[in-house]
Amino acid sequence: MKIKWLPALLAVLVMSCSPSGPAPSSTTVQAASSPVNAIPRTPSGKPDFNGIWQVMMNANDNLEPAAPKAAYQLVPGDFVPVPHPDIVAMGAASAVPASFGVVEGGTIPYKVEALARREDNAANWLERDPEVKCYMPGVPRATYMPHPFQIFQSESAFFIAYSFAGAVRNVFLEDPGPAPLDSWMGQSYGYWDGDTWVVEVTGLDDRTWFDRAGNYHTYQLKVTERYDLVSENVIMYSATMEDPDIFERPWTISMPIYRRLEEGYELPQFKCVEFVEELMYGQYRKGGEFEQRLRREMLEEAQTN
Repeated sequence: MKIKWLPALLAVLVMSCSPSGPAPSSTTVQAASSPVNAIPRTPSGKPDFNGIWQVMMNANDNLEPAAPKAAYQLVPGDFVPVPHPDIVAMGAASAVPASFGVVEGGTIPYKVEALARREDNAANWLERDPEVKCYMPGVPRATYMPHPFQIFQSESAFFIAYSFAGAVRNVFLEDPGPAPLDSWMGQSYGYWDGDTWVVEVTGLDDRTWFDRAGNYHTYQLKVTERYDLVSENVIMYSATMEDPDIFERPWTISMPIYRRLEEGYELPQFKCVEFVEELMYGQYRKGGEFEQRLRREMLEEAQTN
């Protein structure tokens, strides 16, 4: 009996896998599109982004595809590059996992003369990456750091609070004109393009980076973000970067952002300024390196005179 049924079973499998098979029923189409149609909406009918969200990938390590390596900052070794002496003791905790890459086209289109600075940044990551010093991360980096963020949306406001460094963004709903000055998180202006929430960001401080790999920008950077709510718990996010000083052309990154679903979950505050006080100001402590150096210089000057 099993052998008799085998040909019929094979025929059904072939028909279901063949591109020339019967078209899907209206019920199937409806089921496939129902998550998009069932997205939460505001009273005005626009997608409702309220909630706590987080990117679940390591774009913050490197926006471009990259192989794993022993540390974010390497120095020449006897045979291969090895971790910088200041971080070698961290072992695998400071190792960098492979990056899948989120840049459309694979690579950031730096101008030839600008690429050298990216490589120099990477070679001096520990000293230069603003994340190490707990500076606010800027846009778009704040979105894909390994920390959650919360969107507060109403008919008259759109506000984003980030866990890292207590960074925040108030998105203007009317064009405020040019930013009065550059700042870590820049100036954001948002508007609707159908069901897509578009945010234009300008006035970004040029000390922010895109990732830990040393990718950077100038003060002329303009970021255009697009938020598409594709289901109740998933936002498809993209950001297009324009900076004619160092890039050959505009370039875009894209990735999904997921809603945090833990019951009773609240946005954790990672106000890391106090965690880097020793790094940044420890030398100025009474009896510290700065005071000792100052005393030596004063003593040398006195002996010279």
